[in-house]
Amino acid sequence: MSNGPGLRERKKQQTRRAISEAAIALFLERGFDSVSVAEVAAAADVSTMTVFNHFPTKEDLVLHRFDDHFDDVVAIVLDREPGESALGALRRHFLAGLDRRDVVTGLNDDEHVLAFQRMVLAAPSLRLRVLEQATRTVDALAAALAEQTGTAPGDITARAAATQLCCVQNELVRENIRRLTAGEKADAVYPDAVVAAQQAFTLLEHGLGTYCA
Repeated sequence: MSNGPGLRERKKQQTRRAISEAAIALFLERGFDSVSVAEVAAAADVSTMTVFNHFPTKEDLVLHRFDDHFDDVVAIVLDREPGESALGALRRHFLAGLDRRDVVTGLNDDEHVLAFQRMVLAAPSLRLRVLEQATRTVDALAAALAEQTGTAPGDITARAAATQLCCVQNELVRENIRRLTAGEKADAVYPDAVVAAQQAFTLLEHGLGTYCA
């Protein structure tokens, strides 16, 4: 007997995918703010209510593509090597991501990826939602660090460490995206991106060092 999703669930997934693909195509063509949810529904051949059943807000039509990555930082820290610090794990993972041109490092110059990045940057509501999610990521990482170090929830050391780790990584990603969306190629930016990452994580190392090792 198959343990996969049933017919009803598969149809829901197909509908969700069709809505998402129609929305992204329209947003990339005309800009996020220039497309209405009703137009997305028409393009996907569904009702506006169906769109909202799958995506509570217009912004969710875009940001659901980031859902699998928002908790990456927490997963990397929790799955780190024995004796490895939180900072060491994030440094290692980020440098490996740069090497393979992982989208989450911002160092990917695929045409569709860059068009998607430009679309997000051009829409104030999307930028705000990304910032809100970044704050939730800090909260989740702080909670994980506090638990692993045996300190109380809301411990200032855990929160300060989580804030610094997330903000440094976000800034590295932001700079890579800025350079690529300005027209530079990933291979040309890569050496600078590695140097920047090493410098940024080394700066943190003086303050965090073996914290949560």
